[in-house]
Parts: sequence; structure tokens; C-alpha cells
Amino acid sequence: MSDPALDSAAMERLAAGDDLALNELMTRWQQPLANFIFRYTGNEAESIDLAQETFVRVYESRGRFKSGSKFSTWLFTIAINLCRNQARWKSRHPQAELDDAIPDSAPTPHDQAVREETAVRVRRAIAELPHDLRVALVLYEYEDQSYAEIAAQLDCTVKAVETRLYRAKQLLRAALA
Repeated sequence: MSDPALDSAAMERLAAGDDLALNELMTRWQQPLANFIFRYTGNEAESIDLAQETFVRVYESRGRFKSGSKFSTWLFTIAINLCRNQARWKSRHPQAELDDAIPDSAPTPHDQAVREETAVRVRRAIAELPHDLRVALVLYEYEDQSYAEIAAQLDCTVKAVETRLYRAKQLLRAALA
């Protein structure tokens, strides 16, 4: 995805006061980060907002980045925490989605409709997973991260990641059966 040495060097420059180093990091990581957040939230606008907020937090916390640490792990940890906070807020402040209330007026072929329906069912089933299972599943399946990388971001063991993925897949099979 990105060169860890370049990311660490950019973070060191950012911590030393070179604010333009943030642009480098954003160029390399904005799209992968927004993709992860979209897969977690299922909402494109929300994913863009949370990705921007993640970079705001990176800037605000630039002095706390530990030299030698993997930037992507730190970045995704910040994003995961923001996603968790957003999910908590949304559960306390439910609202109807506008897209769900307005049906599409253009007719679609049957196959496309079936595919879209399946995708919606899968996204909803993923959204219903407990936070720890959902994060592990999205990082593994959609972001192609290793068990070790996920464990570092979630501050757990590799075995815990394996267990979370197994449980997530079991729950998804049951929900989609």
C-alpha cells in the first residue's frame, strides 16, 4: 500500500512543524482510509467525514506518534475509534435514511436488482455485527490486512483476531441464511 519508511519520515517532519508533511500522508492514505470507513459504516458521506476527522486527529496528535511505529496501524486505530464513537452516537440518535425512503425511479435489470439486494443484505448484516467482530472482518476481508496487523490495531492477540473472524463469519452465515 505505502512505504512505512516514507510514512514515518513524514510523521517525523509533521511532528517537527512541517505541516505540509500531512499532505503527503493524506495523498497516500485518504482513499484506503475512506474505503475502510465506508465498508464499516455503509455511508459514503459519513466515510468521507470520518476520514477527514481522522486526519484532523493525526495532526492534533502528531507529537504522540512513536518513532518506529507503523503509521498505518496508528492511523487505522484512530479511524476505528472514530467509527466506534459515531456508531454509539447514531444508536442514541436514530434517524431514517433518506436513501431508504426514496425508491429509485429508473428500472434496473433483474440480475442487477438481485445483486443489489444481496449487497444490501450483506452490508446490513455486517452493520449488525458487534463492533469488535465488524472491525476485524472489515480489516481482514476488505482491507487485506494480516491477523498481526489487525491485532496491533485492536490491541489484542492474533488468536483473538482469528476467533473474532470465525465468530463474525458464523453470525453472517446465520443472518444471511
